Order: sequence, then C-alpha cells, then structure tokens
Amino acid sequence: MPLEKAIPILAFLDTNATIAFYTSLGFDCNNNWEEYLMFTKDNIDLHFWKCVDPEIPKNTGCYIRVTDIEALYEQCKLLDCIHPNGALEEKPWEMKQFSILDNSGNIIHFGQDLAD
Repeated sequence: MPLEKAIPILAFLDTNATIAFYTSLGFDCNNNWEEYLMFTKDNIDLHFWKCVDPEIPKNTGCYIRVTDIEALYEQCKLLDCIHPNGALEEKPWEMKQFSILDNSGNIIHFGQDLAD
C-alpha cells in the first residue's frame, strides 16, 4: 500500500494573524475552527493547532519543495519574513533553498531541486 501525502500540523498562537500571514503567501484558508486551521496552495496542505506556549512553534516547522524558487523568495522578501539565517542559497544536498519564520515562529523551508 503506497503512501500518498504528508500534511504537517504546526502550532499557531493567533488565529487572525496566522490567517493573514498564510493568505499573504497565497494560501487559501479552507477551514477555520477556533483552535484548528487548514490551508492549501497548489498541492500543499498545512494544518495548524492552537497553542498558548510561544516556545512550541519556535521548535517546529516543515520543508516544502517548490518550483520557481526565486519568485517565491522575492515575494517572501517583500513580506519581510525571511529567517535571519535563511537567505536563498544552493545547499550541498543539491537543493536551492531559503527559510521563513511565520507569525508564530514556525520555520518553513522552501527548496527546489537543482536538477530542475
């Protein structure tokens, strides 16, 4: 039985700020329960659970493979969410990638295979 897809479930602190952040990245907020959010963009799903401890999201994140990483990087630069150590660069594992911090502190890595 093959696996189909993984969906990260990350912590969030503030409902409205999280919706505003991810919709500014082009995600659609599909469901908004008081303590659970669901977003989609293209083939990516992100789920979020409400927490009150600001340290939790600072210790979670996910990696999203993309195409046209330069355009996405420019969009994230305009939103001023690039991780302080997450500038766009080619990595030894043959990925071009960068990282952002969301409004709660989750780190999201975006990577494009250098073979693409």
